[in-house]
Amino acid sequence: MDVFIVRPFGVKKMLAENTAADQTPIQINFDKVQQELIDPALALVKLKGGTTGKIFEAGDIREDMFSLLLMADLVIADITMHNANAFYELGIRHALRDRRTILIKSPGISETPFDILGYRYLSYDYKAPGAALPDLVKMITETVGSDRIDSPVFKLLPKLKSQDYEKFLVLPEGFVDEVRIARESGSVGKLSLLAYEAENYNWAIPGLRLIGEALYQSRAFELARLVWEKVKSELNFDMHANNRLATIYQRLAEKELPKNATLGTELLSRSESATDILLTDPSSLEKEQCAEVYALKGRNKKARWVSVWKNLPDDQKGPAALQSELLDEAIAFYELGYYYNLNHFYAGINAVSLLTVQSALAEKYPIQWENKFSKKKEAERQFEDLNEKRQQLAAAMRVTVTAEEQMLKQKNLQNTWLDITEADLVFLTESSPARVTTVYKMALQKANAFNFDAVQRQLLLFKALGIFADNVDAILKMIPAQYAVQSAPVHRLLFSGHMIDKPDRATPRFPATHETAAKEKIKKAVLNETSDKSKQYLGTAGGACGGDILFHEVCMELGIPSELYLGLPADEFIERSVAFAGPSWIDRFNKLYERLPHHILCDTPSLPKWLDKKENYTIWTRTNLWALHSALVNGGAHLSVIALWDGQGADGPGGTEHMVGEAKSKGAKILVIDTNTLST
Repeated sequence: MDVFIVRPFGVKKMLAENTAADQTPIQINFDKVQQELIDPALALVKLKGGTTGKIFEAGDIREDMFSLLLMADLVIADITMHNANAFYELGIRHALRDRRTILIKSPGISETPFDILGYRYLSYDYKAPGAALPDLVKMITETVGSDRIDSPVFKLLPKLKSQDYEKFLVLPEGFVDEVRIARESGSVGKLSLLAYEAENYNWAIPGLRLIGEALYQSRAFELARLVWEKVKSELNFDMHANNRLATIYQRLAEKELPKNATLGTELLSRSESATDILLTDPSSLEKEQCAEVYALKGRNKKARWVSVWKNLPDDQKGPAALQSELLDEAIAFYELGYYYNLNHFYAGINAVSLLTVQSALAEKYPIQWENKFSKKKEAERQFEDLNEKRQQLAAAMRVTVTAEEQMLKQKNLQNTWLDITEADLVFLTESSPARVTTVYKMALQKANAFNFDAVQRQLLLFKALGIFADNVDAILKMIPAQYAVQSAPVHRLLFSGHMIDKPDRATPRFPATHETAAKEKIKKAVLNETSDKSKQYLGTAGGACGGDILFHEVCMELGIPSELYLGLPADEFIERSVAFAGPSWIDRFNKLYERLPHHILCDTPSLPKWLDKKENYTIWTRTNLWALHSALVNGGAHLSVIALWDGQGADGPGGTEHMVGEAKSKGAKILVIDTNTLST
């Protein structure tokens, strides 16, 4: 979160309010006010900010000032004296942004101008400004956490809209290119790294949106969660962020519910909270937005409904699914979403799908259906109404799909989701497996990972309940293996460790004579971390001579797949990180490089231009973070870091100390093999 400070500069002499003109003017050191009050307050709440006085780049300072007033998440304005520049800047802020502007003032110096008279401000004593520090910290915390309008302009002109500052931000071309390449290559670790790197720039929010959407579409939900939560932390009521988080929390809950009901339920509650935020002011939403929100609420009810019966024995699943009121609630929300917007085919097809499930289960388990009602005749009438509604909605969906297809045809466009919806409709209303598979085959021709995921989840629900079994099996056979829904996330093993000591190293750390001992301890650690044979494992490490190569060789011996993560192309990497140890290490590296999947971060040791001003950041630091973010694809709970480390600081940037510290902060399990004990 960026803070911009509006204030006079230096020491100002002035007469206090109601002071005779012939008396000695007082002196206020506004630099001191910032040093003793504003800066310490920002430090305590972990925010960064400055004034136009820190802008050193060439150009018109007013351009930077206008940009900062527009884009700053928080503005602190000192109105102690009638300083023309300060009030001009405050007026611009009040005209551009409707909230998060704090006024501070040393009272008794000058009258508060009429236009902002009555608005809350923080009082401080210019002689001892630091005394007001606790009050300013509290005010900043409350302001940041509130969405209260504090601009007199927006309060008096309620129909005026605050400027969307993101429209005025331009993402660096190099950054956009890196995101595009990472997205197209499926490198979710690189996308996560780019999100980490973008955080402290003024264009962070649109940058995070770009990455968050790419991760979301790649089904990297744990990494996508972290990115969208950063957007939401800045913009709590943001439609896009809450929409995506509602889905992400629900998908993560599906994975957790079978093994951790408490965490799964908590994630579903977060998902519902995200949708509730969007409905805080329904009048502010367009019909399309309302449809989306109610569809999200339907999906959450559906997830809770599935959790009721999913882990029951097969003969109990159907009756439990039929009798759960959550099924009725999910149908009602999907219907409501569709009625808000008849073009919202996601809500419509889900309503038809669940009505079809309910109808099939009611027919299969008539006693359980009758038990939902007080009288048998009422059960019969409700069953007839259910099927009538299902048929009506299916007919309406046919019209929706046809109309949308015609519009897209005129524009020579295609929508894969629409094609899948049409296939779903055929699946739900027709009984010929040949017809159903043909339609799905056509619909999935240009499908991505997210499309395949959605199709499978719907089909597996029908399969679990024993509905339309022939059609389900026929379609599932068409899903490519790489897109199959995994029953459990892969557990990653991330290795970081010292290279073999160079011959001229003054203080031994990992001498070549300790290679055998190191390999034995690495093997023991890997065996311990892969003892659960029901799980899948994947190793991640660099390719430097020493620990990295030993780790990959251990994984090959144990039949555990591993991948090479190299900061530079192989030839240059060998020259910098392998060759000094001798020809045998080069041969071992080349053998791994030929056999293992390998990923390369950069073409040159230089950082991209958009990153070149990032302090204390090098290609080696970036490579460490890239490997870590790649290994965190399923979260810290599914990551073990094996570190061959002497416990000391690195010789240069990056290094094992850096990796261990970063991994620990992400909740990963850390296993340290102390190189000081290799000789014992």
